[in-house]
Amino acid sequence: MAANPREITELLVSWSNGSPTAFEDLVTLIYPELRRLARRHMRQEDPGHTLQTSALINEAYLRLVNQRDVAWQDRAHFFAVAAQVMRRILIDHARRHHAAKRGAGAQVVALDDMEAMSRERAAEFVALDEALVKLAGIDERKSRIVELRFFGGLTVEEVADVLTLSPITIKREWRSARAWLQRELSNSNSLFEVQA
Repeated sequence: MAANPREITELLVSWSNGSPTAFEDLVTLIYPELRRLARRHMRQEDPGHTLQTSALINEAYLRLVNQRDVAWQDRAHFFAVAAQVMRRILIDHARRHHAAKRGAGAQVVALDDMEAMSRERAAEFVALDEALVKLAGIDERKSRIVELRFFGGLTVEEVADVLTLSPITIKREWRSARAWLQRELSNSNSLFEVQA
């Protein structure tokens, strides 16, 4: 059962206003949703070669706790930022793994006791990130929609709220962005797919 959006918003405002307990209360309230979001990310990885869900949540927690200066709007805004944080963690991990594979001398630093990401998935994750950066240069809004839908797991309606656009616009932009990414990723020989 999803947490009450109004209660989440109240805790976000309290946290922004410096309440020492608001973030802990917020995490307790939304932990199941954060776990669902992290599991969604983990399903994109090869079985047996994944960053553990709990490691991703813990690392995201450490990065989110330092986000006090954000003017939080609501639940969707929080999960949009959480999605960005998780994306950065996964991409950073993939880049470290990919650099080590290429012999760059970089040491792979583990988050908790995670298992190594497969070489193919690391390269694909890096390719996806590069494609999203390229898309952002062409159309920032489409890139943001992909990030919120794919990495954030937000619904069309939630993305519409965050970006203050109509759901119909989000659906149209999402379809267009997915098609562009599929073409871009197929040019890089990536097997990564951006699912609906």
